[in-house]
Amino acid sequence: MAGHVWGLCVLPLICLPFAGGGASFFHPWNKLGLREVVAAPVQLPGRERRVDEKPYRDLHAAADDVVKTAIETAGNGPVALFGHCFLGAALAYEVTRRLLDDGRVDVRHLFVSAARPPSAGRVSDVAGMTDDEFLAHVRRTTGYWHPAFDIPEMRELLLPAMRADFEMDETYRPRAAEPLPVPISAVFAEADEFVSREEVNGWREVTASEFSCTGMAGGHMYLADDPGPLLELISTTLAKS
Repeated sequence: MAGHVWGLCVLPLICLPFAGGGASFFHPWNKLGLREVVAAPVQLPGRERRVDEKPYRDLHAAADDVVKTAIETAGNGPVALFGHCFLGAALAYEVTRRLLDDGRVDVRHLFVSAARPPSAGRVSDVAGMTDDEFLAHVRRTTGYWHPAFDIPEMRELLLPAMRADFEMDETYRPRAAEPLPVPISAVFAEADEFVSREEVNGWREVTASEFSCTGMAGGHMYLADDPGPLLELISTTLAKS
């Protein structure tokens, strides 16, 4: 997506992956109901077409790299950002801060989904877990299970990036505390067993601009089951911005 020249009426939505996720998760969004918005997912190293590259273990280092892609994706226009779960939301937040500091890109909106705010601290401690313990923890705390984990060869290929993603969460600390001058839309899943509505609502303190907190039917990975209501929320919100 980097360097792409979007149409004058189409706003890029830079999508940051959840732990273990890749850019391909977001590609179908462009055919599932986004209006005047194009999903522009970022591919982190260690997964999918970049599986041979060393994954990031420090979230700030990842954000420093992603912001370059975000600037190229924006071209001369504005952008919005989306992140799901702790990794995607924290990355979207940190990239937003870097874009604001850089000053070349107008950040129209930040969307965060099923995630605690940056100040909440880490949600896990997996450093000493065996692979089986770690995967059980992933399934228990995210409700997510990739079918490839059932194939020994694929599991061995995917585990390093997944562990690195959780390490980014465990070591992440925000460097700034002042609220963002960017509207934030936070989304919680009504049947989420891992992140509560109250925790998601904590993003209210992250912005000095407009804030909304909206519920979606389903569990923590609701957007994998039916992204339609989320895409409608994104399209409607950005149409008003």
